[in-house]
Amino acid sequence: MQVLESRHVTKEVSSPDGTLTIVDDVSLGVERGASVAIVGPSGSGKSTLLAILAGLETPTRGQVFLNGAELTALDEDGRARARARHVGFVFQSFHLVPSLTALENVRLPLELAGRGDAAAEARAALESVGLGARLGHYPRQLSGGEQQRVALARAFVGRPDLLFADEPTGNLDTATGARVAELLFGLNRAAGTTLVLVTHERALAARCDRVLELDAGRLVGAARGP
Repeated sequence: MQVLESRHVTKEVSSPDGTLTIVDDVSLGVERGASVAIVGPSGSGKSTLLAILAGLETPTRGQVFLNGAELTALDEDGRARARARHVGFVFQSFHLVPSLTALENVRLPLELAGRGDAAAEARAALESVGLGARLGHYPRQLSGGEQQRVALARAFVGRPDLLFADEPTGNLDTATGARVAELLFGLNRAAGTTLVLVTHERALAARCDRVLELDAGRLVGAARGP
């Protein structure tokens, strides 16, 4: 069963030189539990496509379906509710709230969802990424790798159906990035979450079930992973 589908998605923006096409007629489907990498050169539209698939941006034309429901038919509040119920995010720049501790950052999405077990679940999630001793630390007191592990704990704590990761190792050195990648794929397997990953790192992409390649906004290739 497909958890995510796009049909002829196009994103255009205005510029002084005329209309620019950032994403050009992209149709794809992602099966439940699969891992899919989106690769391509800088400026190929990878992050914009991810944002459209996640409902963070709207396409100029085309449709996106999440769990069979049309995401692109919803208004901004409706898309936000759908994301809160079904989607987790990991970004290159971590996107932690600087005034909140690690524990508070991970608790936040659970509290917004009205979960009464937020503190216990957040603690368990941080322990699962090896940060049980860092619960009270603020982002500024954590290394880049630790901040990304907090972001992973926050992304998985709500047990999302679908996880979007945009260059999750892009701000990390090679060794730290490799450790974060191990955690990402380990948590993904344990949770049975569907993973859609944007990366410029071919080795990271190769660990996914499928690799989709964008060039100038168009889907130009697809390959099966290991």
